[in-house]
Amino acid sequence: QVQLVESGGGLVQPGESLRLSCAASGIIFRFNVMGWYRQAAGKERELVASISSVGRTNYADSVKGRFTISRDNAKNTVYLQMDSLKPEDTAVYYCNTGFHWGQGTLVTVSS
Repeated sequence: QVQLVESGGGLVQPGESLRLSCAASGIIFRFNVMGWYRQAAGKERELVASISSVGRTNYADSVKGRFTISRDNAKNTVYLQMDSLKPEDTAVYYCNTGFHWGQGTLVTVSS
């Protein structure tokens, strides 16, 4: 079955960086569009970034210039490099492809 396993979340101070990873199995990874979503407390889940099978990327306006999505097809893994983190980036971050979701990883940005 399809499994998406996120890692890399944690507690950081404003302005610091984190890199999230999502390891996928059960899919032909290189053909799939991969996405990162996030859900803050009391808010709806929103798209943060996505990357197509050919590497075309898309970002939410709120993270443009600060976050970078990338993929390693040899490792079946998608990454989200998050720089210049802000308190408003605090959320559970989820990996997605199609109808499949990971379990989420918590990112907390606080001084």
